[in-house]
Amino acid sequence: MIAPMDIVINEELKAYIAPLTSEEHDALERSILAEGCRDALVLWGKVLVDGHNRFGICQKHGLPFQTVQNTRFTSMEDVHLWMIDQHLGRRSVSDFQRGVLALRKREIVAARQRLARAAVQVPPDAPAVTAELADAPDALPPAPPRLSDAESLATREALARAARLSPSQVLMIEKIQKQAAPELVEAVTAGTISINAAAAVATLPVEEQVAAVVAGKDELKQAAKRVRETKRKPAADKAEALASAGASAVTAQAPDESVESLRQQVATLSAENAALRQRVQHLEQLLAVA
Repeated sequence: MIAPMDIVINEELKAYIAPLTSEEHDALERSILAEGCRDALVLWGKVLVDGHNRFGICQKHGLPFQTVQNTRFTSMEDVHLWMIDQHLGRRSVSDFQRGVLALRKREIVAARQRLARAAVQVPPDAPAVTAELADAPDALPPAPPRLSDAESLATREALARAARLSPSQVLMIEKIQKQAAPELVEAVTAGTISINAAAAVATLPVEEQVAAVVAGKDELKQAAKRVRETKRKPAADKAEALASAGASAVTAQAPDESVESLRQQVATLSAENAALRQRVQHLEQLLAVA
């Protein structure tokens, strides 16, 4: 059992998951004051992995708490993956936060897969596996890490399923992470602006994004609306231009079609005239014989 004063707070781990809002923290504090700290804090050795908010509240009020060791962690990556999976399953996590966590998991898994592939490739100077080496397993290169099928997040569809989102939402979250100013990321994390609207605003220059965030929720909505309308106008103009071009083509073809129709009528009348002349000649011959 580790004493509270021996627990180590790793600031990187503490900040790895988006912090609670002030309202969520206050609600947690009221719950712990009324019912005590019901869930054990998770440790990796002396390092606190899960329960930073509960630990802080219990320390503040001098309340007891339980701890449990997770003996399956072998690296900080294992800790990160465990933290991500824990929070992906919590209902209190927003859609945007779940998308961010799933993208982080994909990065970790992809890095592990690259290491696994590299480990499989035997270097040219590696010794051949002889009977002596087989009897001395320490002399052999380490086996590549095994990755479970559940860790395969290569496609956006798989990533969306892991985060309980749609592929389009994942695409928008990727865009926000790549293009959004930190202020805009904070706004969408806090729920001030929707994922869809934030993805639109993220296409603006950074200065305009920050100005919209500073102006407040209504301005963010208006900024997103302006971006959508700007994108919609070229599309409408293009459709109108294509329609106009099609009408012009039809108009240009109309005279040619009329001429061809007249030619066909002339050919038909000419054939009828030739047939009539033949009948007249035949009648004249009959009269002459009579």
